[in-house]
Amino acid sequence: IGANVATPRTKASEARAAKTVFDVDGGLAKELESWIDGLDTQLPPLRNFILPSGGKAASTLHVARSICRRAERRVVPIVQDDNADPSVGRYLNRLSDFLFVAARYAAMKDGKKEYIYWVRDEKN
Repeated sequence: IGANVATPRTKASEARAAKTVFDVDGGLAKELESWIDGLDTQLPPLRNFILPSGGKAASTLHVARSICRRAERRVVPIVQDDNADPSVGRYLNRLSDFLFVAARYAAMKDGKKEYIYWVRDEKN
């Protein structure tokens, strides 16, 4: 990912760009999706937004997810300008989803509670 993002497609030679190709066939993103599905089947259905919670392992995974989301947001304009492969954005999106599901799984395995996000009633 780093080499692909750091090598602008619009300015790199074909040979240089070829060395930084990332997940052309989408196989890595599909593998993440299968991991997500595997963990998700073991979790209770998600019916509400949850806050980052669930113990140390889950919280660490939530932090990693937020960092991954930040990277994804920063990569979007680079991909839109054709300076990085679209697969980079797709992979980062799937990776952040995996980290979310992994955090929920870690909380469940550790027997820790996940806290539901409630909208505060502004009138009271």
